[in-house]
Amino acid sequence: MSFRIEIEKDECMSSGKCVADYPQMFNFDNEELAELKKDGKLNNEQILKAARNCPSRAILVFDQDNNQISS
Repeated sequence: MSFRIEIEKDECMSSGKCVADYPQMFNFDNEELAELKKDGKLNNEQILKAARNCPSRAILVFDQDNNQISS
């Protein structure tokens, strides 16, 4: 099972935690908000950890049936 990630830009507080922990997956956009890299790859454990460690809970994780499993 693979997970899908979304970032709620309105919730992002630009802490940089995701960018620092997983630079292969996240970077900052022109407004200094987190965004997903187009070719970024993380395993499911890393995805869940990134979402849990987001201080503003802006990283959302969905399962293959599109059920939200983390925020």
